[in-house]
Amino acid sequence: MVDQNSCVALYLSQTEAEAAVRMLQQAEFDIKKISLIGKGDDHEEHPIGFYSTGKRVKLWAKKGAFWGGVWGLLFGAGLFWIPGVGPVLMAGPLVAVLVATLESAVVVGGLSALGAALYSIGIPKESIIRYETALNIEQYLVVVHGSLQEVERAYEVLSASESTDVAIHLS
Repeated sequence: MVDQNSCVALYLSQTEAEAAVRMLQQAEFDIKKISLIGKGDDHEEHPIGFYSTGKRVKLWAKKGAFWGGVWGLLFGAGLFWIPGVGPVLMAGPLVAVLVATLESAVVVGGLSALGAALYSIGIPKESIIRYETALNIEQYLVVVHGSLQEVERAYEVLSASESTDVAIHLS
């Protein structure tokens, strides 16, 4: 399961989010503890689906090249339709958390399934609302899970990136 401590950073573009993931990788973070969440193409070109080709995942949509590259770096990938948010593309350990949330039908006071998944890893509701709003305006979330020391180090790395906001959430 995913560690309850997390560092979350917001990015305005997919390029900035991918650069942040690469910065974390260069800083020798365990790639299995990094998640990336972004909104799918719901107004220009609908995602048709994705498929696995060995260790790579391919997406049939406008941002397919970006997500294919990210999914090659991170473990676990998914394309979900979240009511109130729309299509959400996700890579990393949060995919398993979201699937578990969907399977168990966990509902957390007024939050989407994505919000409930974030809440289950210790992110407070007021931050979740901010993160879901950011996704709705097509920003990207990079989430690092780990021990207190790991999320503090992630905060330092992500603060040096082009993020618009970086926060630590402790359980």
